[in-house]
Amino acid sequence: MAVQALADGRVLAERIGGSPARIVALHGWGRTGTDFVSVLDGLDALAIHLPGFGPTSPPESVWGTEEYAELVADAIRPIAPVVLVGHSFGGRIAVRLAARHPDLVSGLVLTGAPLVRLAPASTPSLAYRIVRQLNRWGVIPDSVMEARRKKAGSADYNAAQGIMRNIMVKTVNENYDDDLARVTAPTWMVWGENDTAAPTAAGEVASTRISGAHWTVVPGEAHLLTPVLGRAVRSAIEEALA
Repeated sequence: MAVQALADGRVLAERIGGSPARIVALHGWGRTGTDFVSVLDGLDALAIHLPGFGPTSPPESVWGTEEYAELVADAIRPIAPVVLVGHSFGGRIAVRLAARHPDLVSGLVLTGAPLVRLAPASTPSLAYRIVRQLNRWGVIPDSVMEARRKKAGSADYNAAQGIMRNIMVKTVNENYDDDLARVTAPTWMVWGENDTAAPTAAGEVASTRISGAHWTVVPGEAHLLTPVLGRAVRSAIEEALA
């Protein structure tokens, strides 16, 4: 295994197996391409380190998944079509890419990707909104506002720094309905039964919006790529390659 540069050095990826790669994997938020090393062992694949994670620098502006998808499209175009695999945040990007560049994707495998919101996003509390407005007016210092944000934010939000926090805020508020309907590649969706980061019920709804998608639930598993969930994802990849 070795790190390979793609798209004129703008993308780094873990090379697994030989060349050309038949599979390209996209990791979740706060993770890296190494998450897929064991899942893809023995196959010819690339596990991309998305910009802002692992060894790669963040984007210079606030990207959404569209910008990430276009960069990945540039990276894989010389070897396409490929089976595209996406976990969590990487799954959001994979759906964007598969919908907008169907010629680059021979198969799509998704796991734990937040693609559908079953309930409206929660509204910040009145106390939080008051503090935020007072901060905008300069009455309350940034340090107090940051403490409030951390108290209200998720673990991923609190861990994100600088522009990556802004990217996270942007991407979690995106809508994928049109892209799901436009996906034409054969699709496999593999979810952990107890996934709360990308609720399984929402994943199943998303699966009905991709024509012909295969839906699988792995009992007892949650969001991360554990060995058990990883084996189920591997099985889906092998079906996509067949």
